[in-house]
Amino acid sequence: MDRIRVKGGRELGGVVPISGSKNSALPILAACILVDGPVRLRSVPHLTDIDNLLRILQLLGVRSQREPDGTLELEAVDKAIYDAPYDLVRTMRASFVVLGPLWARRGVGRVSYPGGCVIGHRPVDLHIKGLRALGARIDQDDGYLTASGPVRGGMVYLGGHQGGTVLGTANVVMAASLGKGKTYIEHAAMEPEIQDLCLFLNACGADIQGIGSHCLVIQGVERLHGCEWTIIPDRIEAGTFLCGAAATNSNVTVANVRPDHMFCVIDRLQAAGAQLEVGDNWVRNMPTRTGRITSVDITTLPYPGFPTDLQAQFMALMARADGVSVITEKVYPERFIHASELARLGARIRREGPSAIIEGTDQLTGAPVMASDLRASAGLVVAGLMARGQTDVRRVYHIDRGYERIEAKLQQIGADIERISEG
Repeated sequence: MDRIRVKGGRELGGVVPISGSKNSALPILAACILVDGPVRLRSVPHLTDIDNLLRILQLLGVRSQREPDGTLELEAVDKAIYDAPYDLVRTMRASFVVLGPLWARRGVGRVSYPGGCVIGHRPVDLHIKGLRALGARIDQDDGYLTASGPVRGGMVYLGGHQGGTVLGTANVVMAASLGKGKTYIEHAAMEPEIQDLCLFLNACGADIQGIGSHCLVIQGVERLHGCEWTIIPDRIEAGTFLCGAAATNSNVTVANVRPDHMFCVIDRLQAAGAQLEVGDNWVRNMPTRTGRITSVDITTLPYPGFPTDLQAQFMALMARADGVSVITEKVYPERFIHASELARLGARIRREGPSAIIEGTDQLTGAPVMASDLRASAGLVVAGLMARGQTDVRRVYHIDRGYERIEAKLQQIGADIERISEG
């Protein structure tokens, strides 16, 4: 099992190219089930989550091939298979998003019910509610959910006690694209990744209106055709590197980004004293005179609020800020496992219900730590960059799910970081 070793305290400098968005690529890959003809996707990141979904799609009759320039070409060549097995679906919850397109294109979809998650309970009840509103008959047996029957238009409300559902919105949008009649989705997720999915589907011949709003209107079409598409940049990866740059008081530019997807993150970093310059497709962190960040409060919320996927990285940044900050988690209230690992480095954090109170300290000290999930592992790497001495982050298979060559990118801008294989 690999680990990442970081020797902190070094100032960084340079340009980091940001990869395509994992959270955008996954539903767009699943949407290829709907399409007649080849699809060419650019900027699909090389990640274990992507590889796992491609394996699922292969079993579902969708062939894929990476070309020398990195473009990924996919085509559904066997449209009779509709069963996504547990052994692969259990590797990541996002694979549940194949249910909607399987049902819409093949008349039936059977997908293993996703298992538990370390960051808290994430039910799929809104997925089921939305598909039923489109006419799906939902059966559950042996740990599988089966959707069958004709897809028709309908009125769908996707609000839940923790807000909307990103993957649930994706499932319903994809199914409705080939439905009979018109579908209205109220309280649809507004995330840029959902916008990217909708724009991709429209490029394939779908008729989706209201993109970027809480209300989507979808007129079903008979078929979708192939297209070429470029995945949007990963705003979470960009935010992670900006947290690392602010933590080390470094001159670092994240390139190939969409600043308009990151307004809240940029705002909170600037409120903390980070000196940011913002261009059309780049954001630069400039060193400050004091070299310290000021404590600020954040509350995670669905887009356009502060993303829960950057909460751990921001908590690491606040661990060395001047003052006391409060981080309130409104999306996944149990997503604080990384707090105890940050404490091993000297962070002063205490939990109060859905909030964490962080008292900034002058110095963090390196120590062995254990990653519990994808974003927690990124937060531990950010902490390691500013800690004195050596930090070993174990279980880094988590970070490979969502960051493309993170240690190589950090090495490019001067970090003392390496991946160590333990066999």
